[in-house]
Amino acid sequence: MRAFVLSSTEIPPALTEIDCPEPSRGEVRLKIAACGLNFADLLMTTGKYQERPPLPFTMGMEVAGTIDALGEGVTGFAVGQRVAAFFGRGGLAEYGCFPASSCLPIPDAMPFEHAAGFMVAYGTSHVALTRRARLQAGETLLVLGAAGGVGLTAVEIGARLGAKVVAVARGAEKLKVAEAAGASVLIDSDSEDLKGQFKALGGVDVVYDAVGEPMASAALRALNPEGRYVTIGFAGGGVPHFPANILLVKNIDVIGLYWGGYATFRPKVLTDSLRDLMGMYAQGLLHPHVSHTLPLERAAEGMDLLRSRTSTGKVVITMG
Repeated sequence: MRAFVLSSTEIPPALTEIDCPEPSRGEVRLKIAACGLNFADLLMTTGKYQERPPLPFTMGMEVAGTIDALGEGVTGFAVGQRVAAFFGRGGLAEYGCFPASSCLPIPDAMPFEHAAGFMVAYGTSHVALTRRARLQAGETLLVLGAAGGVGLTAVEIGARLGAKVVAVARGAEKLKVAEAAGASVLIDSDSEDLKGQFKALGGVDVVYDAVGEPMASAALRALNPEGRYVTIGFAGGGVPHFPANILLVKNIDVIGLYWGGYATFRPKVLTDSLRDLMGMYAQGLLHPHVSHTLPLERAAEGMDLLRSRTSTGKVVITMG
């Protein structure tokens, strides 16, 4: 079968032929239909992500497809069932074996292209805003990187929770996408005086930051007393260093979220969240935005779209 494999962090991943896997005990094998790309995939290619699978490995953190084989001991799933899975690797291939515990049935009305890019982006924002930030209706949410894979879902979920959402993104086109997702205030990240624009908001209650510096410092100072700053990632390249005196004087919480980490120490947080999100999708309350859908042979191009930040929402790779 074809697979997009990383053999070394010194050279780019490449499409190659490998053996089709057989499911081990507790695993299902998927005929993969689609795989969502994430910024973490870029970090993995250079060995900079917090998880480093042994080389070589097939890339692709989240997938959707149809179960075509069951490993020993698997219950609750059936051959022919449509599921999404998050395993951190193995998704950019025609077939893949994944733990049944990492799989989630998807609604009949959900296309594979939506399902493949759903779990990480929506799961991250839902856990970040409901569990970690405790966002309440009527509060103001400032989203940095609001047109990106996770940022756009934070805008949408924040608006669904009843917050006033301030979207920060680069350029009019990306801001238009964020507005369509529910943002009521739009700020261009290329503006000369971001600090002044944040200050003019009159205070925010929650900052959702998947970007890091150089915007983080200005966003921190926009927080109201008892505000919550949730750090998701550092797509901008700079890791923030927050002055402790500001945290103290304004009673600010700085909160970290590594969504995938819950899979190891409290997996029920993820399963409960994803079940809620799938229900919201089935009710027509969530509308995933996929800006690019590319075939497997163009997976490297999909990675370049993330690298250059020219995509909005999700980039999805299809196997058909």
